[in-house]
Amino acid sequence: MNSTTGLVMSNITHHFGRTQVVDDVSLSIAPGELLCLLGPSGCGKTTTLRIAAGLEVPSAGTVVLNGTEVSGPHAQLPPESRHVGFLFQDYALFPHLRVRGNVEFGLAGKPAAERRARAEEMLDQVGMADYAESWPHQLSGGQQQRVALARALAPNPGLMLLDEPFSGLDKRLRDQVRDETLHVLKRNRVSTLMVTHDPEEAMFMADRVAVMRQGRIVQMDQPQTLYNQPADPFVASFFGEVNVFDAAIADGMAQTPLGPFAASLNGAGKAQVLIRPEGISLDPAGGAEGIVLAARLLGRVSLVHLRVEHPTLPAHHLHARLASRALPAEGERIRITVDPSQVFIFPAA
Repeated sequence: MNSTTGLVMSNITHHFGRTQVVDDVSLSIAPGELLCLLGPSGCGKTTTLRIAAGLEVPSAGTVVLNGTEVSGPHAQLPPESRHVGFLFQDYALFPHLRVRGNVEFGLAGKPAAERRARAEEMLDQVGMADYAESWPHQLSGGQQQRVALARALAPNPGLMLLDEPFSGLDKRLRDQVRDETLHVLKRNRVSTLMVTHDPEEAMFMADRVAVMRQGRIVQMDQPQTLYNQPADPFVASFFGEVNVFDAAIADGMAQTPLGPFAASLNGAGKAQVLIRPEGISLDPAGGAEGIVLAARLLGRVSLVHLRVEHPTLPAHHLHARLASRALPAEGERIRITVDPSQVFIFPAA
């Protein structure tokens, strides 16, 4: 990316007392790109976002926004001087201002007519033009989130920061609001850094995802690459349930109860094999056999609990997720096959 545009964070490190919470993090966001920081609680993702905002001063490293150093050896600009927009879980609308007044708030210093026109333009973009004269307490959670988005985007920020902005909404409303938010952000072509612990949300929203663990970025790439080519077991398991097998390597193959799988681990004698449940399917010609312990329809997919036995390896309890709504019977013996693209093999921990 062009170093004069977007966000560039280089070698960011941060401590709280003696505890290191961010460890040599580097990332860049191009204009119009949405990058998501994904990871479990306490991994450093929110602290990284706060450093980008100017709410935390890093122990080391630099932050450059649209070609200007805003944090580093030569500068330390406060948040109000960085021209960034914020959207957090707590939408923090001003209760004493009507909806239009909330959106106009960030446009102080501009002529009244210009403030009003820009506020109405942004409210129209987020589908809240009819609520311009309403008070925040009269709005639902989803409506408040839309107004907060309009307020954040009204000044044309050089960077948008989103910290778990949808976690306070129920699932159906969350899906709708984040879809609307994504389209508004893309329409305005604003660079966006978003924090979430929800892998599905990260894959839905982001152009690229940076998976964090213990203050470091473990892997950063497009969502499909992270899902299909995870760098380690942590990344693989973070994007959904996996069946885990401890396996011995013999003649370049990892031996599992579901059969052998090619493993190029440069001489490693033992491996950890991860298989996604959606990579297991029913197949009368399949090479492995399982006993159905339970089967449940979950809506879009069915979950089947299986016990797989092997003449020389320990039996294993695993899960299969099937697109079919036809459920096998409990106790039924079924043949199964495995999609090799959903098998990931790493050296044993």
